[in-house]
Amino acid sequence: MKYKHIAMSSFSGDNSFCPDCGCVLPLPGLGVAVTCPRCHFTLSVQEFAGKMVTSSVVFNTLEASSLIKENEEENELKGPVIDRRCSRCNKEGMVYHTRQMRSADEGQTVFYTCIHCRFQEKEDS
Repeated sequence: MKYKHIAMSSFSGDNSFCPDCGCVLPLPGLGVAVTCPRCHFTLSVQEFAGKMVTSSVVFNTLEASSLIKENEEENELKGPVIDRRCSRCNKEGMVYHTRQMRSADEGQTVFYTCIHCRFQEKEDS
């Protein structure tokens, strides 16, 4: 199996990232190489010798998550009301807001909330 030479790579730094495209590399397994899922750049597992991977999980307290939920409900119906028919209650009038959920070169996602039954829909634009 041939490995690409590191000197030709576009990125340098942490072994957690592909040196060719910058994508996050999978953890080394039992094989002899680690392959980037995006550009198929391969590194020998010897590049990862002596490295330690650690992770931790931090949970929010019940009080903090309750406060966030209450604030979300208060802000839910703020925004412009448009003439859009709700697919659940079939009444006119929905509030919308937009968010950039995907990469910057793709369209934004529009979230609609019915002012009558609070049913939520989303549309990728």
